[in-house]
Amino acid sequence: MNSPPPATSPRKPIILAPGEGRAYPMGRISAVFKADEAESASRYAISEWWLEPHTQGPGAHAHPEDDIFYVIEGTMSLLVGDEWTHAPRGSFVLVPGGVVHDFENRGEVRAGVLNLSVPGAFELHMPGIVQWFTDHPPQDAGA
Repeated sequence: MNSPPPATSPRKPIILAPGEGRAYPMGRISAVFKADEAESASRYAISEWWLEPHTQGPGAHAHPEDDIFYVIEGTMSLLVGDEWTHAPRGSFVLVPGGVVHDFENRGEVRAGVLNLSVPGAFELHMPGIVQWFTDHPPQDAGA
């Protein structure tokens, strides 16, 4: 029996250790991009978002891309539509494109989410997002 030929791709595999990736510090918030436009052929963007305790996020917003959040540490409070939910570690939240959403850390410990944006090419917005947070530092989150 013959084996199938090995799969080939113009894209290279990515292997990153914990904390590795392209970092975007924004005061009490930080993002680390693991893969985006070049690595995924713009199909998706994968990043980690970390918020220090009692830190507001970007504010309610919507965009055409789906946002998928998987809580990897702490408890992240997420606004989906007009309802807040408190998502502990291991929680999964899918926000379809066009739905208003936000995230913040209302807890006592650092919180982080793995975020997938589909389709990708999200990272190209990061210089503007970093500048926005420089001009509007994150405030304290509500209880």
